[in-house]
Amino acid sequence: MATIDVNGTTLYHEQRGAGPPLLFISGATGDAGHWTEVADALADEYTVVTYDRRANSRSPRPEGYTTASLPEQADDAAALIEALGLAPALVYGNSAGALILTDLVLRRPDLLRGAVLHEPPFAAVTSHPDEVLGTLQQIITDGMAQGGPARATELFLRSVSGDEVYDAFAPDLRDRMLGNGEVLFAVEMEPIMGYLPTVEQLSGVRVPCVVASGAENRDPTAPGHWFWEAAQWVADGLGVPLLETPGAHVPQASHPAELVAMLRPVLARVATSSPVTA
Repeated sequence: MATIDVNGTTLYHEQRGAGPPLLFISGATGDAGHWTEVADALADEYTVVTYDRRANSRSPRPEGYTTASLPEQADDAAALIEALGLAPALVYGNSAGALILTDLVLRRPDLLRGAVLHEPPFAAVTSHPDEVLGTLQQIITDGMAQGGPARATELFLRSVSGDEVYDAFAPDLRDRMLGNGEVLFAVEMEPIMGYLPTVEQLSGVRVPCVVASGAENRDPTAPGHWFWEAAQWVADGLGVPLLETPGAHVPQASHPAELVAMLRPVLARVATSSPVTA
């Protein structure tokens, strides 16, 4: 557990284990604690690094930090990989973390051994984008009216994770997550939801990529089906099959042991691929 100054900011990070480097990028609320169980389990084979994204949890908010860009978040991840000597690294991104990883794949392939993109929330490519975005906005609006950013964060996390998963979060992790609400909604949300690569960009990717979605979200009636649709769009763009993971949007929280068991052969396959050198 340490901090490091990279890309004009300070990032809290945790490193455990030994072996090929494996970095996890968190989605909304950006906390390294989302990965504790998964990281602990995989540390028997990998050098696992998790981190609090810029201005979240134990990574201090830079002075005057009122606007963000998704490439800036990707540059943070790139700088962390370089500073810790992890390149070429395996990188797993969940939700908004998968959007950050998508940008990293497109702009810094030289740093990557491979990428696992789990349910990147590209709402614009889904069958009902206005409905998806409208529902999310209403949840946030209601939360803000009820109790400000913390309450809005709780309702948002319950909507994408499920009540059972949210209620099972460790109290210290939950407190940090709720404390990140102002950054999530005032700084991060607009650039996150506005990011969308082109099909042409995806088709030109040479980094070995795995695109994954929660099995429970395959059902068209599932609340999170739009995540499955977005993941399928990315998989089609990259020309790879869609891999189903246990649970829904956050298997690292709902099914950590099952996710680890599923990931081991996937990571082993990607880890033996040749890194992009140019």
